Formats: sequence, C-alpha cells, structure tokens
Amino acid sequence: MTGIRIEIDASKVAAVADAWRYAPDLMAEELVNGVLEASLYLERLVKDNTPTTTNVLRGSIGAREPRRIGEDAIGVVGTSIGYAIPVELGSKPHFPPVQALADWARMKFGLPPEEAEEVGYAVARKIAREGTKGHFMFQRAFSDGEATVQAILTRAAERGLARLAGRPANPSSAGV
Repeated sequence: MTGIRIEIDASKVAAVADAWRYAPDLMAEELVNGVLEASLYLERLVKDNTPTTTNVLRGSIGAREPRRIGEDAIGVVGTSIGYAIPVELGSKPHFPPVQALADWARMKFGLPPEEAEEVGYAVARKIAREGTKGHFMFQRAFSDGEATVQAILTRAAERGLARLAGRPANPSSAGV
C-alpha cells in the first residue's frame, strides 16, 4: 500500500516556516494534533469502505499515534491482519485456506459446519480459477479524504500561528 503526503497551503509556507524557527515545539504540537485528527478521519473512511461479514478486518483497522520525526509528523492508518492486502488490491488465482472460507460461509450464510465446508471448497476453487477483485478501501479513503485532510492540517498550522501571535485561532476555520 502506498502512503499519501499532504503539505500545508503554499500561501502560508513562509509564516509557518518562521513559526517553526521561532517555536518548533509549539508548531510540532499543533501539527501532531492535526495529524492525529486527520488519521482518525481517514480511519473512519477506510472502515466505511471495508467489506465486512465478521467485522474482523474492519475492527482491526486503526489510526496509530502520530510520530514526530524532525519537522515531520507521521500518521498511519493500517491493520496487522495479513489478508488485508489481497482484500485491498485483489489477488491472482491461488488456492486459499478452505477453513477460513468455511468459517466465512458459516457466518455470512448461517450454514451448519458441513455445508459451510462445501461452500468453502467451492469458493476456494473459484478463487483458484479467477483470483479476487480488490476493494481498494484504503486507496478510496485517501483519495476521497484528501481535501478534508488538507483542511485539517491547514487549521493546525493556523492554530500554531495564532498561538504564537497570542490570539485565538480563527473560529470560522473550525470544524470539518
């Protein structure tokens, strides 16, 4: 999966750069808060785009605490579940584990174990012939959420600039 990189509006770059030199910790605090807000927003979009039967994959998707590396704040939305990649991107034909598909069939269709195993084999044979189509839940979330993430990060920079100037942040820029 690929990452996205969003930068602050170019019209504010000089002011933000000056603020970084003058008060890097204050600006980093606001940036990290903005990255956390953006990551949580993207988490929701990814989950909304994730197919579900058992909610295992959807429930595993989460935003991680942002990390500050130099002047960058890094946010991550991801999952540790191995099958998330083929769900995201699709897969070439292969013979998947039948038991996992039998468990899926039992939960999705309410089948008894014997019938669920038959369905699991049938689905496995189809995947072995055709592969699977991707759902692109991460890709769609990042694409659909880019403008909102840009706005969140711009507001974070504005909050930092306002704090440096000793005034409240512009209330008209609050909310998404």
